[in-house]
Amino acid sequence: MNPVVVVHGGGASNIAKDRKECVRLGIVKAATAGYKILKQGGSAVDAVEEAVTTLENDPEFNAGCGSVLNMNGDVEMDASIMDGKDLSAGAVSAVRCIANPIKLARLVMEKTPHCFLTDQGAAKFAAAMGIPEIPGEQLITEKNKKRLEKEKLEKGAQKSDCQKNLGTVGAVALDCKGNLAYATSTGGIVNKMVGRVGDTPCIGSGGYADNDIGAISTTGHGESILKVNLARLTLFHLEQGKSLEEAADLSLGFMKSRLRGLGGLILISKTGDWVVKWTSASMPWAAAKDGKLHSGIDVDETTTMDLP
Repeated sequence: MNPVVVVHGGGASNIAKDRKECVRLGIVKAATAGYKILKQGGSAVDAVEEAVTTLENDPEFNAGCGSVLNMNGDVEMDASIMDGKDLSAGAVSAVRCIANPIKLARLVMEKTPHCFLTDQGAAKFAAAMGIPEIPGEQLITEKNKKRLEKEKLEKGAQKSDCQKNLGTVGAVALDCKGNLAYATSTGGIVNKMVGRVGDTPCIGSGGYADNDIGAISTTGHGESILKVNLARLTLFHLEQGKSLEEAADLSLGFMKSRLRGLGGLILISKTGDWVVKWTSASMPWAAAKDGKLHSGIDVDETTTMDLP
């Protein structure tokens, strides 16, 4: 199999011009990091974890150190990961004070009999696994403090429309052995209620990977994605014989028409074909395959470059 990795930086409203270059560089760096692992013979799980970790470490993205703040001004993060070989999965929600929730999600997958740990239980498990706790302030950026103030002035998160707050990061990969994986991570919605959990850590909504079908990571309005099980719904259309484009269009179209929910997805088939689709205004993405790196932010805008 020719390895492939695709990453996204979250469905979003229009990204300001002054941010675009930083966002583009971040997404390209993540895809390059994931692809390097695949080219060295690493697993799809290793590749998606590395790609998402790269984005969690970049304050431009709503995950890890760029996470948006809840109504108390704190960071609560969600993440999940899945191995398409045996459908093993790991997820965490409402985690605080760790740099990389995706690494904790992988440990849940590999070191526990469970799929999903939350809040205090996840924190105790992280400590037991030797993941260092960091001060919460290290995850809070000035930009996100201002975002929270603005959101509180405008309206509460409860009334938040489906057009905003669509930031997540994610990756899907196919390795040289034909194994698929996905990983998704987020800080959630600005001004969310304490303890609010969206689609990101929910297997089948925030992502899914099955060697017999494909791998997908989603982004967008979490409550809408949960209601339609966006990841599994898209793969269902693939199973029914639809093309990658058709499957993506059908599931995103259904979410939009039924719930007015906007979002996006990255999808790889078991044969290594891939597609990126979104109904939000933009979605930063990058894909690496056959020594080429493709990337974009807005609709009908793709840049291609050779990888070293």
